[in-house]
Amino acid sequence: MMNQELLEKSKQIVPNPRELVFLASSRAKQLARGARPMIKSDSDNYLDIALLEIVEGKLDLDKGRKTSKE
Repeated sequence: MMNQELLEKSKQIVPNPRELVFLASSRAKQLARGARPMIKSDSDNYLDIALLEIVEGKLDLDKGRKTSKE
């Protein structure tokens, strides 16, 4: 089950529900396939990690790719 607090924070960053679902689910799939998380997290839930990456500005919201801030 996903973290509601992270969901609410990510909604403030990506207000369009379709874009948020696309971005978070795409990233969660990448993580499930072995991609490295761009943030440190105690969670094993890929969706929570993806949402936290959005909240922390680690994903480019226009293209769904990593930003150059790393």
